[in-house]
Amino acid sequence: MPGGEATVLMLSDPTTLDPARLGNAYAITPVLGNALYGTLLTDDEKTGEIQYSLVESFESADGGATFTLKLRPDLVFSDGTPLDAEAVKFNWDRMRDPATGTTSPAEAAMVKSTEVVDERTLKATMATPVPNYAYSIVTSAMNWVASPAALQKGAEAFNENPIGAGPFTLERWSRQANLDLVKNPRYWDAPKPYLDRLTLRAATDSSQRYNTLISGGADVAVDSNWLNIAKGRKQGLTVDVQELNGGTILALNMRRAPFDDVRARRAVSAALDLDALNQAVYSGEAEMVDTLFAEGSPFYSDTPLRRQDKATAQRLFDELAADGKPVSFTFSAYPSTENRTTAENIQAQLSTFNNVKVEIATVDFSQLARVRSEHDFDMIVSGGFFRDPEPGMWTVFHSTSVANQTGIDDPMLDEALLTGRTATSQEEREKAYTTVQEQLTDLVPVIYFARVAPSAIANKNVGGVVQYGNGSLRPEELWLEK
Repeated sequence: MPGGEATVLMLSDPTTLDPARLGNAYAITPVLGNALYGTLLTDDEKTGEIQYSLVESFESADGGATFTLKLRPDLVFSDGTPLDAEAVKFNWDRMRDPATGTTSPAEAAMVKSTEVVDERTLKATMATPVPNYAYSIVTSAMNWVASPAALQKGAEAFNENPIGAGPFTLERWSRQANLDLVKNPRYWDAPKPYLDRLTLRAATDSSQRYNTLISGGADVAVDSNWLNIAKGRKQGLTVDVQELNGGTILALNMRRAPFDDVRARRAVSAALDLDALNQAVYSGEAEMVDTLFAEGSPFYSDTPLRRQDKATAQRLFDELAADGKPVSFTFSAYPSTENRTTAENIQAQLSTFNNVKVEIATVDFSQLARVRSEHDFDMIVSGGFFRDPEPGMWTVFHSTSVANQTGIDDPMLDEALLTGRTATSQEEREKAYTTVQEQLTDLVPVIYFARVAPSAIANKNVGGVVQYGNGSLRPEELWLEK
């Protein structure tokens, strides 16, 4: 039903409305980016097939060496100025500039140069062929285009009056509170959006987030907490969960001791009981990671990523201690209940072994970007999840990736990731990603533990709950039953 207003709870608070610096994954602020700027592309939630939004076509005739992006005709920003190929070029080129500080540096760096062909057409030349680059757009800030004129006025002016071509426009941003949005009458896909008004608000605590939803304080909650998902299903709420491969990881910093020694990484991996972790953190409700790809994936292999083996773990801990390298490390934990419980359970599990010591240090969310970019951690929870393995696997594990947190640098892994990126046949890609899984199992740069569950939980009177990419809620689809 058209009309009405809804409140959506997000997992984090934005610090900017700059589209290049918003994150297009469930844990950050994707619904805000989609609301203000719309989407160039999306993918089908079930099949993963690329779908066009602001873009009429996105094609490559040379195996991903170049792409031609063609916009729909007569697109305008919310202030009535044209959304043309020059605008897309401005935004993409700006994201490639390190000074912009985009949340998607790896995806932006894949584009070597851009050229305006005509008013609606942009040619992108890639640094290396990337046949599946559409998925890089779908899962990154490359999907959002703002008015170049508005961006050029500077950050402060832009945050007061962001100009995009999304289904909503900003009415008011009360920092650390609400973002009040109103329907954009110039939105290209009328009669969407169905809502007249949309309020976005952060709710970082999982229990508080769910309680706010069921008490009527919100209509939709972006979530990823397995307990909330289970409760929502039991209460008959609408629960939309993205089924992704990979999952949540314990990233091990291979740049410094103790995890610069593969024996330390293998020992910790073999020591951990993921079922016990599931019970402690998720009350047994989570789907834990056994294989890199889920069973429904064309890349699925039934070879497990790891096996618990306490005897092997203790042997390796003892061996390292005998070599004068007893395992001692700090778990950098975020100030959330789930993350802290994860850290404490891992600390407790490893305390049953000799020659290993674990300390926990809390890292405030405001320091998280610095800790990761400066690699100032031993072990930290991070994400290695994706639908298609490209670009996600490259981003996390290739030695040249700016988002390579662990510092892994393995020629065989790099070669397999390159083949997975550039190959045009499914058979070649499947073979490449089998090698990727084998190398990750052998080298243990990370320990996968739980599948990620990007989700949207909605009250019973809410319809149109649709996500794309890595848990990116589409606000233009939401409607309320009256």
